[in-house]
Formats: sequence, C-alpha cells, structure tokens
Amino acid sequence: MNTRELGNSGIFVSELGLGCMSIGTEERHAESILHTALDEGITYFDTADLYDFGVNEQLVGKTLKQVREKVVIASKAGNRWTDSKDSWTWDASKAYIKEAAKQSLKRLDTEYIDLYQLHGGTLDDPIDETIEAFEELKSEGFIRAYGISSIRPTVINQYVKRSSISSVMMQYSILDRRPEFQALPILAENGVSVVARGPVSFGLLSTNWREKLQKAAKKGLKWYSEKELSTVLTTIENSLAPDRTLNGLAFRYVLHHPAAAAVVAGASSVDQLRENARAVREAALTEEEYKWIQDTAIKADYDAHRL
Repeated sequence: MNTRELGNSGIFVSELGLGCMSIGTEERHAESILHTALDEGITYFDTADLYDFGVNEQLVGKTLKQVREKVVIASKAGNRWTDSKDSWTWDASKAYIKEAAKQSLKRLDTEYIDLYQLHGGTLDDPIDETIEAFEELKSEGFIRAYGISSIRPTVINQYVKRSSISSVMMQYSILDRRPEFQALPILAENGVSVVARGPVSFGLLSTNWREKLQKAAKKGLKWYSEKELSTVLTTIENSLAPDRTLNGLAFRYVLHHPAAAAVVAGASSVDQLRENARAVREAALTEEEYKWIQDTAIKADYDAHRL
C-alpha cells in the first residue's frame, strides 16, 4: 500500500488508516481486525483515550506491540469522562493534556505515540497553553508529532498560525466537500496534512447505499435533501467506469487533494476491512474524473466557524 508523509514530520502513513473505534472490545475479534489490517499493508492506526474508556488503546497497544517500530499509532486527548462514565467534559489545559498523554502511553504499553491529537478544540480554549503541552511532550520524547481533530476552520487557522502541527483530522468526502473551500487551502499552503474521516459518508458511498439513504440523510448531510442525495448517488453510480466502485471512488477522491495524507475508515469486521483495502488500491483519479465529481456533488460550506 502506498504511503504519504504527515506534514513535514518525517512520519509516513499508509494511504488507508484504520479507525480503531469500531473494532469492539472482544479481544479475539479486535485482534483479527488489527492483524488483517497489517496483512493488507495498513501501517496507520488511529485510536483515542475516549474510545471504550481506554480499552481501545489497550487492545491496539497489545496487538501491535510486536510490530511497534513498523506502525504509526495515533491517539487523541481533550475529552474527560465524568466519574459516572455516562458523559464527558472538555479540557484542553496543559496539565490535563500532559497527564492524558502519560495515561495513554501506559494503556498502549509504548514509550511514544507517533501522532498525538487534540480531540476537538474551540477558540475559547487556552490555545497557547495547549500548544505548549504538545510541544513539551514532543521535546520530552513522548510523542513524535502532533495535530488536531477539528472541522472548524477558525480553530484550524489558529493552530496553523501558532503551532507546528503536522496534521488535521476532519470529516471530508464527496458528499461533504466543506473542507475544500476554507480549511484545505490553509493546510496545503502551510504544509499541514489532512487526515480524512468519514470518507464513505455513513455508508452512502458504497454499493448498498439505497438501504442507508433515509437514515444517513438525517445525520450530517443537511445541505442535501433525501431526493438530492438519491439523484447524485444514482448519477455517480451510473457513470462509474468498469474498473471503478463507489467505495474506491470515495477514497480516491479524498486522496486526490494535495493536502491529503490518508483516509481513516473504521471496520467492524475483517470483510469490511478487506473491502476498504481493495477500494483504496483503485487507480488514482484523472483530473477529468475529479472535476466531473465536483461538478456533480453539491458544493456546501460551513454554517458556523467560518473564516
């Protein structure tokens, strides 16, 4: 599988990363998905302290321990579970970020985290203090690089200006092109990579999209009506070249942007993971294909957090 550099970090990740949140908590099942990912050439594994109260990090760390030097492990911090474990609060303070990193290192059973990310972020955060926490963790050798996970152009812009982030994780797909008009130009100009989550848009960019249409239309694609979604997906599906699939088109579209380093997709089964790996290996889009998709999909922008 092809690899790309995260910003200017010197860290290279596979074009397809595994979003580990969906692997579950049953150890043998989780291990089978993680081992299949390795077999498919995936070297980039994304987790967070929030997932399954830290159990996800434990499973990822245990399974990947024997290949630690060959993989890139990314984790996140900023969300704090309440004592009752039924909700979480936001904490971007220096003290919390540094303590959260140490706890993640223990759960992952590793001496360093390759990419450590702020799991959100607002303009009300003590941004300079947050950046200082990540910079200290880096200088102390606990992390190799850092980034943020955010869909807010205003927040992204501040971190690009004030820090040395290597990446921004954000929702980005053919059906959610909002990052193209504000966030991605900033990242491309400053050598910061985008790591795209949600590349298949709630399963709509797959062969069984009709089964998921009604439910997905109500989730996070409010700039589309259900009818518009059906029209766009039908048009794209009917225009696919023989060597193209909707799933593959979804991945290759995101990876076509010059700021893109990887797409991170979850997989709750070995079969789903293998299909994602197959799809990402489809040929890169031609400029003609890329422009046609842009002309076909709705152009949307952020309602809030605009520059």
